[in-house]
Amino acid sequence: MAQLHVEAEATAKASPQTVWALVSDATKYPYWGPWSDGHYERAGEESPGGVGAVQVLRSAERYLGRHTTSVEKILEFEEDRHLAYTVIRGIPVRNYRADVILTPSAGGTHIRWVADWDNTLRGRMAWRGLRAFYPEMMAGLVAAAERDGAQSP
Repeated sequence: MAQLHVEAEATAKASPQTVWALVSDATKYPYWGPWSDGHYERAGEESPGGVGAVQVLRSAERYLGRHTTSVEKILEFEEDRHLAYTVIRGIPVRNYRADVILTPSAGGTHIRWVADWDNTLRGRMAWRGLRAFYPEMMAGLVAAAERDGAQSP
């Protein structure tokens, strides 16, 4: 079955550690992105947000005509480099996998957030919302990382 795809890329004038602190902690998502709530339903195996953690994110804005809650399980957790997760309930997608990849670059961190999932009718409906959501999410992440990076010694 063909996969649906969405991604956003940007470079933040902040260290990978600063960006990582924002993307690796679900409780910080409302600080920088379009979420009204971010918390953990279950802690990870080695750290609260690490592999096995289940995070819950509620959108602050309406997507697909309503507020959306996404429940996600962390699959991979490489500090300051890579976070991977799958949606286990909430948004109508099947076999969803997202990867957040941080790469040091001149003067900052290149961020690539990419997701793929099955091309189903409900998946295509989610794709319409997510293709607008990802660039908005990325803009908020970059702005917050640069704010936080400017405040660090």
